[in-house]
Amino acid sequence: MKFWSPLVQSLILCLLQPCFASGFPDPVVIVTLGDSITKGYRPGVARDETFSALLEKSLGAKGARVRVVNMGIGGERTDQALIRFDKEVVSLKPAVVTIMYGANDSYIDRGGDQPRIDKKQFGSNLRELIHRCEKMGARPILMTSNCYGTKPNPNGAGQNPNDLLRDYMEVMRGVSKETGVILIDHFDFWTRSSRKGIDVGNWTTDQLHPNPIGHQKMSDLMVDTIYKTISNPE
Repeated sequence: MKFWSPLVQSLILCLLQPCFASGFPDPVVIVTLGDSITKGYRPGVARDETFSALLEKSLGAKGARVRVVNMGIGGERTDQALIRFDKEVVSLKPAVVTIMYGANDSYIDRGGDQPRIDKKQFGSNLRELIHRCEKMGARPILMTSNCYGTKPNPNGAGQNPNDLLRDYMEVMRGVSKETGVILIDHFDFWTRSSRKGIDVGNWTTDQLHPNPIGHQKMSDLMVDTIYKTISNPE
């Protein structure tokens, strides 16, 4: 039996795995930071159906060696994210951190008349999260939350929660422009889809939290941007 020489074997491996051999010599850690939308898994959504899991799979299909760490916590706001950031995120040494908040920050609890976090503080918290990412050498990427479906339960003040969430997502867009940080705009994509006649509530389990279809939509919107980010580190 005739065997390939070591040189030929090396050349074949390089041709078959160009990205692994050059652009991604080590697994790239990506942290997805957020609330229950980021956490994703819930009745009707398995862990491997969340956008974090789908993103890892899609990036791998492009030849990128990545590990996506889902750090979503149900009910979390930006102020709570700041409390745990240094202890839980920094130790992972991520190259990229996606930051998606707003649904809880903007929500009005039953009997109240003000959001849990006002818009000014929301913007300030986002800036601080960006600062901490950059301080540890990670690339921050802001992501708007998806919008609600057409039949959401009213918030504690009897209002459509999507109205306030829309305002908070505009704050996030402003922070993105101000800081130059990349923005992936799920809210805009879902809103435009709704205007085209698509019932985006069918992309959710409860008019807000994405179901497997919704998570796939999110992952699809993220993959190219994040691939470019990890392929071209600054």
